[in-house]
Amino acid sequence: MASGWTRRRELIAELLHLPRSMRGGPGFHGPRSDHFDGRCFFNPGAPAGRSFVDLLRWQLTRRAVAWPGWRDNSRVPLVRAAQPAGEISLTFINHVTFLIQLPGLNVLTDPVYSERASPVQWAGPRRVHAPGLAFEALPPIDLVFVSHNHFDHMDVATLKRLAAAHAPLFLTGLGNGTFLQQQGITPVVELDWWEQTTLRGTRLIFTPAQHWSTRGRGPRNHTLWGGLWMASAQQRVYFAGDTGYSPWFAELRRRYGAPELALLPIGAFEPRWFMREQH
Repeated sequence: MASGWTRRRELIAELLHLPRSMRGGPGFHGPRSDHFDGRCFFNPGAPAGRSFVDLLRWQLTRRAVAWPGWRDNSRVPLVRAAQPAGEISLTFINHVTFLIQLPGLNVLTDPVYSERASPVQWAGPRRVHAPGLAFEALPPIDLVFVSHNHFDHMDVATLKRLAAAHAPLFLTGLGNGTFLQQQGITPVVELDWWEQTTLRGTRLIFTPAQHWSTRGRGPRNHTLWGGLWMASAQQRVYFAGDTGYSPWFAELRRRYGAPELALLPIGAFEPRWFMREQH
């Protein structure tokens, strides 16, 4: 009986929190730039998202595929608490959630440990296997990078768990910081494209990406999307976040050279007419 009442209270809490979560905070307010018009962010030379007509066309013409059944993980990774000098360790957890370990720095990208990539846990895309590394098996996390505010990248429930269990620094794009702070997720540093900060001797650069942002109910593109370039004394690691192919890749190479490790999103590319600018 108690468990039933507990679940009802959780459901009521979800419903009460839903409008706030789906709005995504007040967004960014600041000067215009080559990718911000004073109200919304945009991709130079490419659209930032699709129209409702495009979305409707995609839904009416796509070929539905049955959602896969549950899959058990066949292996459990062995993870060190810290990485030795001169080495990089990478553990794939799920979707675009990676544990990246550099000497003196443990980083999680776009962590999702919830059952669904959704504003509620009773509807929306549901996972078909457990995370590749259990939450309880994570080493001490120093930095959590949130590339943008889509539900499969900014999972508020997971971010709250990480804040409570690890007290990391949260790094994200312009406009997302206030929303995370409203959820009790701190400390947060938000950056514009090409801006950087330093943590434990590693340079952290927020890099451009060709994508878009929304939480569903709030204004589109009122917060910034991007990737992360990490440069320590010996290693360079690039996490692209969500992005379509664009001139930004060549510009990154020109500015920073070639990374030892590049994590690039190569899914969500069909149908090409719908996906190619953003994935």
